[in-house]
Amino acid sequence: MMVYLRFITALGVILLTASVANATASNDTYIAGYVAGVLKHKLMLDIPSLVVRDGVITLPKGSLDAADRAAVVQALSEIPGVNAVNISETTGQLPMATAPSQPIQDSAHEAIAITKSDSLPTGLLPAGHLFKPLLADPRWAHFSAAYRHNQNGNFDGRNGASVSFGETIPFYRSNFGQSAAQWEAGLQAGVFSDFNLDAKSSDLVNSDFIASAYSSVRAGQFSAFGRIYHQSSHLGDEFLLRKIGSQFERVNLSYEGADLRLSYEFPYGVRLYSGGGGLFHKEPSALKVWMTQSGIEFRSPWRMDFVSMRPIAAADVKNYQQNNWNADVSARAGVEFENFQVLGRKLQLLVEYYNGHSPSGQFFRNKVEYLGLGAHYHF
Repeated sequence: MMVYLRFITALGVILLTASVANATASNDTYIAGYVAGVLKHKLMLDIPSLVVRDGVITLPKGSLDAADRAAVVQALSEIPGVNAVNISETTGQLPMATAPSQPIQDSAHEAIAITKSDSLPTGLLPAGHLFKPLLADPRWAHFSAAYRHNQNGNFDGRNGASVSFGETIPFYRSNFGQSAAQWEAGLQAGVFSDFNLDAKSSDLVNSDFIASAYSSVRAGQFSAFGRIYHQSSHLGDEFLLRKIGSQFERVNLSYEGADLRLSYEFPYGVRLYSGGGGLFHKEPSALKVWMTQSGIEFRSPWRMDFVSMRPIAAADVKNYQQNNWNADVSARAGVEFENFQVLGRKLQLLVEYYNGHSPSGQFFRNKVEYLGLGAHYHF
């Protein structure tokens, strides 16, 4: 417990220090330069008349083709410190330092305002996601590969590897009436596998399969993610062969449940989330029902331009009734590369730390602690 408290305290100090240190940098001048760089180098657009005031970006409508607007708004809305992106009917050169924070209007036209909450396209199979991924959650569906050094030689060896394959796919997105708030529904699924690198054939130890139907909403900086899901856990063949005749007891772990997470994004790249859920069908039947989850994330508002990367850090805490509400702590910190993208997912290289009951289903009764290094693709 003392290790857990020291780690959380240290991470909190790091996040707070980084946020304060970068607050000055995330002003309108900084955002304007950042926006110009994104437009020029990522979207191949040159818009010299853009305006930034109080974190609100205003672009002249005439400088953008209709086909470019959704991509531009989405890209600029992801910049830390940006509160809204406005597409204005007004044209012409506008002063950077004195532009108003509201959409500009003239006598003949009204401004078109597009904020973060309604910046994503709607309809069938839309691009983007309303709810951002949980960076430190060991069971958030995404593509990753990591090396882990187990401090206590859990299960089978001290050197292990973990890979995941998964995705969150929105099937349909729409606005709530005429408001800027949006909702979407879709499918989230993933496979999470652990390997023992100390074994001669790098044995597959365990695989967890998770599939869910989800719905999410976003209104400004607030977002929510709810799902109904199935999870089942399966031991690897090599692990079972080597454990035949031992005292190891296989668990036929399979359950369905529902959960909900609420998230709010603060200035300077800080995000807090919290939620919980329960099981409504479970095997073994003795499994206890309830769990809670909370966390904090930091995505730096400044970028190292010479390598196009930004620092990120996150901590996730889960408490299960099954484990007497003891905390399972997952923390990750590293860098995100903006130039290494696949289908909009950015490459992240993260140092990982975990202390708590194993997230691998078959071993949920076992306490583990590991330190590792992983490569992740997140949007």
